[in-house]
Amino acid sequence: MTENEKKCLRTHEDLAIYQLAFDSAMKIFEYSKKFPIEEKYSLTDQIRRSSRSVCANLAEAWRKRRYKAAFVAKLSDCEAEAAETQVWLKFAVKCQYLNTEQGRELYGTYNQVLCGLVKMITHPEDWLLK
Repeated sequence: MTENEKKCLRTHEDLAIYQLAFDSAMKIFEYSKKFPIEEKYSLTDQIRRSSRSVCANLAEAWRKRRYKAAFVAKLSDCEAEAAETQVWLKFAVKCQYLNTEQGRELYGTYNQVLCGLVKMITHPEDWLLK
């Protein structure tokens, strides 16, 4: 990442990966409104929580950029939540609460999120505060 690109990032909300995760969490919220009522306290709750947690943990990681270990730990939490969301997406498709196309689109988006998180975890020095 160039110095110029870094200067454009003022908050976690400026990160493309955050925006992608947030938009995906909102899609999941909208889609999950149509899940059966018996899933309210199980699949619906779990997929909403994990997808939102990706964003929340990324915000926390951003604020912990002074400390490499804390930053990487929070990014690892993000990675775990994104992978968990993918599991719930598979369940939602298999249970026919989401159609295959919706599931594939969201699953692919979370692959992009995971890829970005892994890059950040692998090269935290690009993101740390000096």
